[in-house]
Amino acid sequence: MRDEILANARILILDDQEANVVFLERLLQRAGYTNLKSLTDSRMIGSFHSIFQPDLILLDLHMPHLDGFAVMEQLAPAIPAGTYLPILVLTADITKEAKERALSIGAKDFLTKPFEPTEVLLRIANLLETRFLHIKLAEHNQVLEQRVRERTRELEEAQVEILERLARAAEYRDDETGRHTQRVGWNSALLAEALGLSAAQVELVRRAAPLHDVGKIGIPDHILLKPGKLTPEEFEIMKAHTTIGAKILSGSQFPLLQLARDIAHAHHERWDGGGFPQGLKGEGIPLEARIVAVADAFDAMISNRPYRKALTVDETWEIIWDGAGSQWDERVVEAFAAAMAESKSERAYAIANPARRAPAAGADPRR
Repeated sequence: MRDEILANARILILDDQEANVVFLERLLQRAGYTNLKSLTDSRMIGSFHSIFQPDLILLDLHMPHLDGFAVMEQLAPAIPAGTYLPILVLTADITKEAKERALSIGAKDFLTKPFEPTEVLLRIANLLETRFLHIKLAEHNQVLEQRVRERTRELEEAQVEILERLARAAEYRDDETGRHTQRVGWNSALLAEALGLSAAQVELVRRAAPLHDVGKIGIPDHILLKPGKLTPEEFEIMKAHTTIGAKILSGSQFPLLQLARDIAHAHHERWDGGGFPQGLKGEGIPLEARIVAVADAFDAMISNRPYRKALTVDETWEIIWDGAGSQWDERVVEAFAAAMAESKSERAYAIANPARRAPAAGADPRR
């Protein structure tokens, strides 16, 4: 197998002396090498190299037009970084300075004229073996890198799936379909894109948004699922799902969980500063939390809950528009309406002239 690989190696001979070319061709052919090309005009090296793609170059150092140094300098940009392409320099006499220069610009070994056949064959075989070992190692590294990429992708997908299931587990307590969190994720991503966030940021929002209500895990059923209006004391307990969610998601080094933590903590803040848990106002509320606040409110209002029936799309848009600039960031609401309309969603109908109706003070954080 080794001999077959070496025999098929592409060897390029470049020497302006025809006698040297003939000698090397015959020597290599007798040794079993079958893929040989020769040049006596060094000016043709560029196009010839790109077509032939040699595994080894036998290069005379002293030639007219382009000498061996110029040839190596010309070839250097065409040889990919990290590639081992051996150049065996042929010369009758070489000084220490010339040898150092040749080695610095690509030469791997030297053959002194007149040639000794055994030495020629041994040096060529050694350089070709090294060439093919480099190729094999590069291929092996590519396989390993691909496996690492696949394994990394699998781990990332597993992490995302775990987070999605965590979000679904929290939501399942008051939404048996568990699809509210998914819709909030997709609508939040749609809105983030409409607001000009980068593709990477949009993807982070899509994955983080479904965790906005993960803190509901810590809210008792008799409050979370209460059919009627919450008492002030129950309302305070219900509001704690934002801080509970933030605590569950805090302390991570991963951007996804860091963003999810910010969203969980701030998605009930109001643009006018009347929200909770921190009373943040305007631009002080993270943009991603403002995005999720609108997407969450919209989907929650058009969905059935144990404690209330779904509103119509028209009723929901009336509330959303009337809350723009007070409960929600008006710019985000406008972008959401435009994005929903453009997406041709069944929920995309925006009321052109809604009968303005202010959202009830202290809106139920259970939505």
